[in-house]
Amino acid sequence: MRELKFHEKKLLKKVNFFNWRPEEERENQVVRAYRLTRREDYVKYNKICGFITRLVAQLRRLPPQDEFRIQLTTALLAKLHSLGLVDSTNSLLACEKIGPASFCRRRLAVILVRLQFAQTVKEAAQFIEQGHVKVGPNLVLEPALHVTRAMEDLVAWTDASTIRQKVLKYNDKLDDFDLLEG
Repeated sequence: MRELKFHEKKLLKKVNFFNWRPEEERENQVVRAYRLTRREDYVKYNKICGFITRLVAQLRRLPPQDEFRIQLTTALLAKLHSLGLVDSTNSLLACEKIGPASFCRRRLAVILVRLQFAQTVKEAAQFIEQGHVKVGPNLVLEPALHVTRAMEDLVAWTDASTIRQKVLKYNDKLDDFDLLEG
């Protein structure tokens, strides 16, 4: 076998076939499924999940009736529930199941798919980048925006969006003022 050239060695440094880890496979699955444009987002989400897991482990070491544990557990569960990462505020078991995919499910592009504004995450990301979506009164151009439970009801098409006009026209809810604009 011939000796590898410099650029071939450099390419092989990026992929290690001898020490392949299943964590990297999971990372690739999440990146592809949720259309993450930056892998650093996955790393940040994973780091936050590690912090939460360590905090839960430290809370479990405290006695169950400890005032500090109860107060901190309630605050943690309330915060994670408002962020949309856990469904219930009853126990710490839900906190242990939080992973990077939990954060990815709360990104604006994924929320648009769930609210049936778009059929795919790719299509939703395009709508956001083109300026068709607003959250509350603010125009959003970043598909990676984390949407909390409170913000979820405020997601809408912008007033000048052609997609909004087509949806209103399809549903026969287009009024005379909107007809003048379009």
